[in-house]
Amino acid sequence: MATSQAALSEQVRAQAAPDQARPARRIDMLFVAGVVVALGAVLAGIHAAGISVGYFFQPTGALIVVGGTLGVMLVTTPRHSLIHSIRRVLDLATSQEVNRESLIEEIIFFTRIARRGGLLAIEPLLAQAQHPFLAQALQMALDVGNRAELQVVLENELRLRERQGEADAKTLEVAGGFAPTIGILGTVVGLIQVLRQFSNLSAVGAGIGTAFVSTIYGLALANLLLLPAAHRIRARVAENFETQEMIIEGVLAFIDTVHPSLIRMRLGAFLRPADASSSAPKPRPAHDS
Repeated sequence: MATSQAALSEQVRAQAAPDQARPARRIDMLFVAGVVVALGAVLAGIHAAGISVGYFFQPTGALIVVGGTLGVMLVTTPRHSLIHSIRRVLDLATSQEVNRESLIEEIIFFTRIARRGGLLAIEPLLAQAQHPFLAQALQMALDVGNRAELQVVLENELRLRERQGEADAKTLEVAGGFAPTIGILGTVVGLIQVLRQFSNLSAVGAGIGTAFVSTIYGLALANLLLLPAAHRIRARVAENFETQEMIIEGVLAFIDTVHPSLIRMRLGAFLRPADASSSAPKPRPAHDS
């Protein structure tokens, strides 16, 4: 029995290896395009107003706004959370698309193998799972014998990931709320400098314009970077939450030995048109048993 089970695992591993390569991360072109469009629109508006772009390069205002906002983040956010938030922001430039239809077929694939060779037959194949959470959930399904305990552990893991994403977004949202106010602080500093030269009217006119650049810095930092990044993080967390929720549903059905056809119908509710119409890998040649 053990020999036949090992042979079955080796046969399935050879068939599955080409199809189960994890999708590589790639540049998120929508994110990059959004940044380019936003900055391009601002620069185009400045140029249309007949103002030189170089006029807005004010080191003093940039120092006050960027340094002040960074200081606020250090005050309001614990060190570990701040580091995690920075990593999350850096990760926004890349994406790893998950095809849910392909993921459903993979869950069904593991179910068929377990029905034919027992639960332990899937263990040699877990390292090839295309989604790390699927591999983790299936490994826990093999280690935890009680279905209720498994469900509690997986759902707790899902909630923790969701809370971490919300915390990362909140860090940027708080900073985005303070940045315009700090920009006004820079403007006040600039106006004080202007009033010191009040006897020179030409210098006063130029100085007032320079002072308000700090306000522009604060508004731009908040509305073109921090707040959009926070919303982007929440959108990714929501998308990952749905995918991981689908994986949990599939793993629980796997534990309940639900027929593969019923698993496909149950998980089909998580599909969206983009998933169904995209070029997903073909289902593996195995028959429902």
